[in-house]
Amino acid sequence: MPNLQTKQTKEKKEKISLFNRILEWVEIGGNALPHPATLFALFAVATLILSAVTHYMGLEAIHPGTQEMIKPVNLISIEGLHRIILEMVENYTSFAPLGIVMVAMLGIGMAESSGMINALIRLLVLSAPKHLLTFIIVFSGILSNVASDIGYVLLIPLAGVIFMAVGRHPIAGMAAAFAGVSGGFSANLFIGTIDPLLAGLSEEAARIIDPDYLVNPTANYYFMAFSTFVISLAGTWVTEKIVEPRLGKYKGDVPIEKIETLSPDEKRGLIYCTITSVFILGVILLGILPANGFLRGPDGSMLNSPLIKGVVAMLFVVAGTLGLVYGFASGKFKNDTDVVNGMSKAMQTLGLYLVLVFFAAQFVAYFKWSNLGVIFAVQGADLLKSSGLGVIPLMIIFIILSASINMLMGSASAKWALMAPIFIPMFMLLGYSPELTQVVYRIGDSVSNIVSPMMSFFALIIAYFQKYESNTGIGTIIATMLPYSIAFFFVWTALLIVWLVFGLPLGPGAELHYKL
Repeated sequence: MPNLQTKQTKEKKEKISLFNRILEWVEIGGNALPHPATLFALFAVATLILSAVTHYMGLEAIHPGTQEMIKPVNLISIEGLHRIILEMVENYTSFAPLGIVMVAMLGIGMAESSGMINALIRLLVLSAPKHLLTFIIVFSGILSNVASDIGYVLLIPLAGVIFMAVGRHPIAGMAAAFAGVSGGFSANLFIGTIDPLLAGLSEEAARIIDPDYLVNPTANYYFMAFSTFVISLAGTWVTEKIVEPRLGKYKGDVPIEKIETLSPDEKRGLIYCTITSVFILGVILLGILPANGFLRGPDGSMLNSPLIKGVVAMLFVVAGTLGLVYGFASGKFKNDTDVVNGMSKAMQTLGLYLVLVFFAAQFVAYFKWSNLGVIFAVQGADLLKSSGLGVIPLMIIFIILSASINMLMGSASAKWALMAPIFIPMFMLLGYSPELTQVVYRIGDSVSNIVSPMMSFFALIIAYFQKYESNTGIGTIIATMLPYSIAFFFVWTALLIVWLVFGLPLGPGAELHYKL
């Protein structure tokens, strides 16, 4: 028996050692990559070179919609040089995601800087019954994604404090919150900043095939709203059946912290916000319920209404209004300067994004000008057709591909800016809508977030865990979060298959199929 135990212990150590080596390779490989902005600059240069090479090679393809012969345009030419110089600024300023994200962030910035979102999360978590605590933690993590990074900064450490206060392992609480915030990143009941950002990138890519194609920020709303509850239940089950039993009882020496309840000022702010929300909802219903409502489209439909097409403006108005009401009612805002400073602080977080978008916009423009997007899409679509793969295995493969790339490149928008111009046209030619391609990408990106060392907040999560377990490292985080990643992959993939089998719309006016 001792020999058998010794052998099992040795095998276990070898497996752990191999796993840690794999993680080290992933970390080294990811760290060796240039900055995403640099990557897009390199991709833009590579596109210019490739346009010339394929032009002289005589590469061509027949557009299946127009039957037009498509040939590469050599951008390393006098005409190409002139276009690059003359349209550089326009490429940047007309890049669809840029204005969308900036407007959305102004509204979210008012709501966040007023303290409203902070208060809402604390209220939701602190008022949860003990038997629903895990579910509420995961659920709150998913909802927190509507406002930039507050889930990482506030909810994850707060979840550890709350779990410890009720006699549960604090790391289990933080793992549940991290699973919701990062693993459930794309799911939500509300439209957040990620929706218009990805929709803008998808629209740019779709226009390689169809110049008039529109992708609304609500394109994946039905699927992602339903996913919110599915992922919350899956995260709850993994926490209580796998993660928490594995961790056992907490035996550390960190003292129990007091959880701050809402102050009278914060409660007053939320009361005024509730009244304002009811008023705003009433105005919206008044505008859409009557057949001739003032928020309906020119043709009287909901799909062409300002409410759907102008969802980013609505997000700015609603989030900004509630932020103003809460800020002044709670005393957080004293004057208009506080409001402007709050909006300015939100915009400061976009500094890196503005740099990245400049290079991404040039890359997307060059890719479109060169006709490489259409040619690769046609040839890729022909290859996939000949493979005989149906929509379900094809989308599962794309989920796995997106999840794998996420292990080396953390930014969701940077990855999609790279992948969308290739895969959206390719799948459109196979008859699948940009909205479907986008939702499949979002699943793959989300499920691997919590085990990707390249995720921007991964180091912060390690620091949170080390508060309670000082020897926590990358392997500890991934070992703790891997069950969530696996569960989310299978649950989300199963949900997608149900959606595909029943042909359900992904969002308002967002169908599964595209017709040339």
